[in-house]
Amino acid sequence: MHVDAGALADFARGCAVLGSGGGGPADVTLPVAGQAIEESGPVPVVDPAVLPADALVMPVGLVGSPAVAAERIGGRAEPARLRDRFEALHGAPVAAVMSSEIGGLNGCVAVAWAARLGLPLLDADSMGRAFPRMDQNVLELAGLRPGPAVLADEHGHTVVVDDVDGAHLEQFARAAVVAFGGRAASTDYPLTAGQAARHAVLGSVTRALALGRGEGPAPLLTGKVSSVRRYATEGADSDDATGVLLEGGGPDAGRLVLVEARSEFVAALEDGAPLAVVPDVIALVDVATGWAVPVEEVRYGLRVHLVTLPSDPAWYTPEGLRLAGPAAFGLAGLAGTADGFRAPGGTS
Repeated sequence: MHVDAGALADFARGCAVLGSGGGGPADVTLPVAGQAIEESGPVPVVDPAVLPADALVMPVGLVGSPAVAAERIGGRAEPARLRDRFEALHGAPVAAVMSSEIGGLNGCVAVAWAARLGLPLLDADSMGRAFPRMDQNVLELAGLRPGPAVLADEHGHTVVVDDVDGAHLEQFARAAVVAFGGRAASTDYPLTAGQAARHAVLGSVTRALALGRGEGPAPLLTGKVSSVRRYATEGADSDDATGVLLEGGGPDAGRLVLVEARSEFVAALEDGAPLAVVPDVIALVDVATGWAVPVEEVRYGLRVHLVTLPSDPAWYTPEGLRLAGPAAFGLAGLAGTADGFRAPGGTS
């Protein structure tokens, strides 16, 4: 399988759905990947099991503000600089690139950088969706070390973070991102192909392509956004939460669904009962464009499909729920279960 120019838009639309409203707008990095493929050719997508077990894999992505990333999309030299530093730290050549976060803008970043580096892209990633923190990934759940992590900017600056746990990686990396002006290229949680085959979320690229082609689950509801409320949660010094009220139309007339969001959509409730709760993926797909709408772009009157789908099973384990379940987003009252919340007919 290859990601070529013809498949790229479908792939980006699927990444937008898997962003669950977060991860940055995928349409921002879509042209970046398109230019890289035009100049360097289609990107082969491979299962990690086909590579030698000890082959070095470089997870990649952007960290920081999606708004800044939209303004500073990076340059041609950035992935090579990151790879060179990564290889120097490990004393081995990189055999493949893997997305650190398939949801949102980072899916296309991985395609662009794989094309620029002439490397295959693993059909896998570290999250299976988007989450706001770097340590909210399945490699952390598997006990892999987050370092040495490398952060770089488009001006040639690099920072190496090592000998830290996941929580401290998040702290140090965010400080570096501030110094970089709000956005950095990153590689973290280095691993081999054998470790990727055992611990990463497999089939991520395939899943994004299928979702982008409209092969996802049926919507839980189709209707319009009847109100958007931005508010601060306890302890926050600025609005960090959003409540979106959806009013069903057509066959869904008379239904009201409340969708709660932080930087991602984290819960959908009807009559006070959860239809879906993080780590489930929750997406509002614009009826007119077919693109999933980021949290910050939801507005009154928008016609949307409410779509939910399950995340990787690792997220429904007790450890996964502690790291990225409802309580991690201030929704402790909506405790997730090993089966997640499944609305009849709404998930696959």
